[in-house]
Amino acid sequence: MNIKIVTVAGSGVLGAQIAFQTAFHGYTVKVYDINDAILEKAKTAFQKLGTAYQADLNATPEQVEKAIQNLSYYTDLAAAVKDADLLIEAVPENPAIKTDFYKKLAAVAPEKTIFASNSSTLLPSHFAGATGRPEKFLALHFANEIWKHNTAEIMGHPGTDAAIFDTVVAFTKTIGMVALPLHKEQPGYIVNSLLVPLLGAGLDLLVRGVADVETVDKTWMVATGAPVGPFGILDVVGITTAYNINKIAATASKDPGQIKVTEYLKKHFIDTGKLGVVSGEGFYKYPNPAYEDPDFLK
Repeated sequence: MNIKIVTVAGSGVLGAQIAFQTAFHGYTVKVYDINDAILEKAKTAFQKLGTAYQADLNATPEQVEKAIQNLSYYTDLAAAVKDADLLIEAVPENPAIKTDFYKKLAAVAPEKTIFASNSSTLLPSHFAGATGRPEKFLALHFANEIWKHNTAEIMGHPGTDAAIFDTVVAFTKTIGMVALPLHKEQPGYIVNSLLVPLLGAGLDLLVRGVADVETVDKTWMVATGAPVGPFGILDVVGITTAYNINKIAATASKDPGQIKVTEYLKKHFIDTGKLGVVSGEGFYKYPNPAYEDPDFLK
């Protein structure tokens, strides 16, 4: 199957990046979200991404402008998915929201459309039934700052058609990704199977009062040579996403420590609007976080 038209459902931090990266590589991209106000924020995000692409990838202003011209905007799901060869879902990391979305999508999408979920931690088999086309459904996960951290993890479920899987693997390469196919379902794929425990350990150390944010990050950066620590990563990922993941895990496990972490994130960050880089403040203040100061590691 030849993919030409791509719909991205959800224009938040990662949804906007997926849409822009795909448009930058020449695809017609339809951006769907639930209201015009959110789409206006996406347009602002695309302008910022254009600046980042020029700084980090040496993209020309003409390339950026062409990418922006390849984008169109929709609040009507049926119109957004009309003629789409591939739909990439990047709606909030909440099982109920995703299930509801797929049921609505199944009712209006063309038969040809492949559905791919960018879920960070949830398995595609959880939603395959709701899609109405399990054989054309899989997971496709991108890392934040997609234009630099250009990984694309492709993960089917037992009912995914092998040809559909191969089509999506090939597609990711055409948008500048390093394709990383997984052979079986794994919560968190590869990246988050490694990353989530690290971030969880950092939060646990903070919430239990073992060490403060700067000390935890400094320890990790000095000891491993990493350019950023767990809390700097959390700010980039977005604290809303981290909260949603922890809330799901805490509900399932009933673990007191995880419940305490979830409550801490809600009280100090979600309720106060400190959502990370996207809001200008999370564990650090932006655009010049303390961990980028040359003296931070001393």
